[in-house]
Amino acid sequence: MNPVQERIDSMTRRAFLGKNAQGLAAMALGSLLSRDSAAITNPQGGPTFAPRAKRVIYLFQSGGPAQMDLYDYKPFLDKVHKQEVPASIFNGQRLTGMTAGQSSFPVARSIFPFTQCGQSGTWINAELMPHLAKLVDELCIIKSMHTEAINHDPAITFFQTGFQIAGRPSIGAWLSYGLGSDNENLPAFVAMTSNKSGQPLYDRLWGAGFLPSHHQGVKFRGGPDPVLYLNNPPGMSESLRRRTLDDLSKLNQIQRDVVGDPEITARIAQYEMAFRMQTSVPELTDVSDEPDTSFALYGEDARKPGTYANNCLLARRLSERGVRFVQLFHRGWDTHGGLPKQLRARCRETDQATAGLIQDLKQRGMLDDTLVIWGGEFGRTVYCQGTLTDKTYGRDHHPRCFSIWMAGGGIKPGFSYGQTDDYSYNIIKDPVSVHDLHATILHCLGIDHKKLTYRFQGRDYRLTDVHGRVPSALLA
Repeated sequence: MNPVQERIDSMTRRAFLGKNAQGLAAMALGSLLSRDSAAITNPQGGPTFAPRAKRVIYLFQSGGPAQMDLYDYKPFLDKVHKQEVPASIFNGQRLTGMTAGQSSFPVARSIFPFTQCGQSGTWINAELMPHLAKLVDELCIIKSMHTEAINHDPAITFFQTGFQIAGRPSIGAWLSYGLGSDNENLPAFVAMTSNKSGQPLYDRLWGAGFLPSHHQGVKFRGGPDPVLYLNNPPGMSESLRRRTLDDLSKLNQIQRDVVGDPEITARIAQYEMAFRMQTSVPELTDVSDEPDTSFALYGEDARKPGTYANNCLLARRLSERGVRFVQLFHRGWDTHGGLPKQLRARCRETDQATAGLIQDLKQRGMLDDTLVIWGGEFGRTVYCQGTLTDKTYGRDHHPRCFSIWMAGGGIKPGFSYGQTDDYSYNIIKDPVSVHDLHATILHCLGIDHKKLTYRFQGRDYRLTDVHGRVPSALLA
């Protein structure tokens, strides 16, 4: 943790209650109580026990991939294809407005063949994911994920912040707050997006919420300017920029000393980070120094800024430079209709690069201490949305059960966890909630999820709220 960041969080604990405080005595007392409580509950400064992972790369597949078409093999569906889903399977579950009015809910089997792969014999859609199928022995596939939200925005917000309503800190911001960065020239948290079609992705998904703003994620864009407004404007030299920042910092420090606002210190730190990034970011995002073997791993798309493959390659470059949390968002998995065509396209865009990232990390000796996560905000229904034919079908949102996977960073490899019913509709063994996933991520990084807290408006908040457990079977 660098001194500027330490001062920001120290000031956050010492900041007065503001203009609405009831008198100087109450204000001083509240400040002291807040400072003492924060000193106890905030473990910032490093892990609370020996970590297995130093960093996280989260490959978020926005839209909700269909679990029974990719990871959750259900041969029973061949027998009941086009039959009505039994009422006992629905069990009163609420449906989205897109299918609640359907008069029929026919079972749609997957048209894709599954194959047992690897030493573990894991069933996977090797037709659409041939590269990943070769690496199943590195994966821990969780087939029993479930969530509370049934629509995209609250569901993706829940996965990013542990709460369905916007305003809480994102998981990367929590990790920046709890662990800091290992590279003072790059932010602790970077977000990247790919594929323009699909659900909107808002900046708050990698925001800091009520944490000091310097913990928010920095978005890298595709194209010649990965970070907006980073370069000096025409006519401004580096030395002039340095003198300008020094003078601006002095003015900000005067104002900070007057009002005691910790966000002023955060602003100073962000200006300094931007100055350092003028050198570090162009070097980082220029992949021309990568050998041809890298592009053989990730695919030729890795040469094109803004693609999923390029973002995967940048994720490795960021991670090896000490960035704590890298999150990639790839849109387009929302398959209400024409699922086979869309699923082929999404897998074609992501399969090789995802597998390439795992291979690259492993051959560099980084997979053991890098936690890689793949998954979306929910799964898809076994019943068809719209018209069901022998060649095409659609699936609606399904929060009750879906599949994600994790690899490296202290997670058990070549392992499948949890079980769903024959319809891939309900969990029958070892459920894993979003809070459980967050608790597990923090555990791999050496953090007790119950102890990473931040006091805001008189309450101690944490990423897992008042929930969360670490399924020990997932750990290596």
